[in-house]
This record gives sequence, C-alpha cells and structure tokens, in this order.
Amino acid sequence: MQRLNILKTYSRLFSTSIQDKIKQTIQQNDIVVFMKGTVDRPMCGFSRAACQILYMNGVPRITGVNVLASDDLRQGVKEFTKWPTIPQIFVKGEFVGGADIILEMHQSGQLKSYLKDKGIQLEETDKDVLEPPKEQ
Repeated sequence: MQRLNILKTYSRLFSTSIQDKIKQTIQQNDIVVFMKGTVDRPMCGFSRAACQILYMNGVPRITGVNVLASDDLRQGVKEFTKWPTIPQIFVKGEFVGGADIILEMHQSGQLKSYLKDKGIQLEETDKDVLEPPKEQ
C-alpha cells in the first residue's frame, strides 16, 4: 500500500512538470494542436481533420504536439483541459476544443472570424483540396 502511495505522489509531481510544459507550449505559440502524429503525418482521422480545417481557413502555421510520443503527455493534456479526446486545439493560449468543435465552427462560418478576433493573420485561401499547413 505504501508503495502505491509513493507512485501516486511521484506521478503527481511528474504530472505538474507535464502541465508546465503544456502551459509553456500554448503560451508561446499562436495555434497548437495536441494530436496523434504530426501536422505533416497525422496518425488518426480526427487529428488530420483538425489540421485540414485550420488550413482551409487560412491558418499559416500550426504547432503540432505528438501525444503518441508520451503516455504522460497524452494523459496530461486531457487532465489540463478536462477534455477526454485527442486532438485538442488551442488558439492564443485558449482551449477551443477538439476536431468536432472546430468542424462545427467551420461549418457555421464562425471559425475564420474567431481566428481573426484572436489576432491570427490568416492567409487567403480557396483550398478545397486539403494540404497540411506548415508545422512549427
């Protein structure tokens, strides 16, 4: 039993370090997607969709964070946002949601105005064909 408590304490300390890294990443980058894979090589359809939707709306750069690189990171970002699924999208330090949320925003026409209101410099695009944006 004591060993289990020590492991829980260590896990919480490690989690704090992960939380700090998450905070630092979202504060230092305009658009961050915690995703499975990378912007250039998404490893799931939802992560791919999130990047494609952002790209279609003129986002010039996405900072992609591959949560498959670390179980602690994957769990840490879920705890940070209290959101159970990946991908998770942040704009100017604010958690927006997952692929379903930005898809809904895109379909309603709200995404572009939200990004502009947040000060994101969007590129003009008429892309129907989806290409990955540049990854930072």
